[in-house]
Amino acid sequence: MQIDIIGIPIDLGADRRGVDMGPSAIRYAHLQQKLEEIGYDVTDEGNVEVPIAEMCMIMNSKLKYVDCIIPMSRRVAGAVATSVQAGHFPLVIGGDHSLSIGSVRGAARNRKIGVIWLDAHADFNTAETTPSGNIHGMSLAILAGMGDQSLVQLWDEAIPVIDPAKIAIIGARDLDSGEKDNLRKAGALVMGMEQIDRYGMVSVVQKAIEHVSKDVDGIYLSLDLDALDPQHAPGVGTPVPAGLTQREVHLACELLAETGKLVGMDIVEVNPILDEKNKTAALAVEFALSALGRRIWNGN
Repeated sequence: MQIDIIGIPIDLGADRRGVDMGPSAIRYAHLQQKLEEIGYDVTDEGNVEVPIAEMCMIMNSKLKYVDCIIPMSRRVAGAVATSVQAGHFPLVIGGDHSLSIGSVRGAARNRKIGVIWLDAHADFNTAETTPSGNIHGMSLAILAGMGDQSLVQLWDEAIPVIDPAKIAIIGARDLDSGEKDNLRKAGALVMGMEQIDRYGMVSVVQKAIEHVSKDVDGIYLSLDLDALDPQHAPGVGTPVPAGLTQREVHLACELLAETGKLVGMDIVEVNPILDEKNKTAALAVEFALSALGRRIWNGN
């Protein structure tokens, strides 16, 4: 399988600056080299063009930088769709989680996919429920057809991009009250830290896979590094205590790899400004390897 690395150096969706340097940090952690070492053909497609915040204006405090995020999302969707149409696997590195408005849309073009959202947050706010106006907290709701129509539509393709019944969120532990109402209305599956503590990671991930994989053409994984506890991944924009361990995230990625249904992946919210010796970016690379089939021991 050919893997296309696609960088999205965006920090417009978040309040805290620095995640625009995430793609460089992940590349510096030898992403391409390590993928090639486990047998993949890899092409680094470079970065999708993203304006810096100083080039944009906040015209709506409930949808910050929306006028710049819309064209960025179209470019990301086009880059990912091109990769998929060539029969390749798009590995999208960011950058804040608003990039998924484009990446998941591109992967879903002309087919049905399920989405597993591994994240401390559900990113299911709309302009009506957001406490911050940050669009990285709305991306999954937008993909499910909820929220500002300029972001929901982008073009005139089918809406929603993802059937909300084919969404599973794993690791959530920081949800806004209005966001919870949106999740209930949409019918997305939410498996938070309480469920992981009660039932274990294997049970939770298997339930998520079963939930999103029926009658679809593949599964897309969107991994936010703040899913981990900050002691493991300090270099993220919106850290939340009491999160997942490194092994739990590796296990989730390994279980997804075993399905043989993974068709694309995001790795987002790596902030090297806040990191310790590029620790979080190095973890991001290791998780990508697990999702793409690397094992310590395969029985041979």
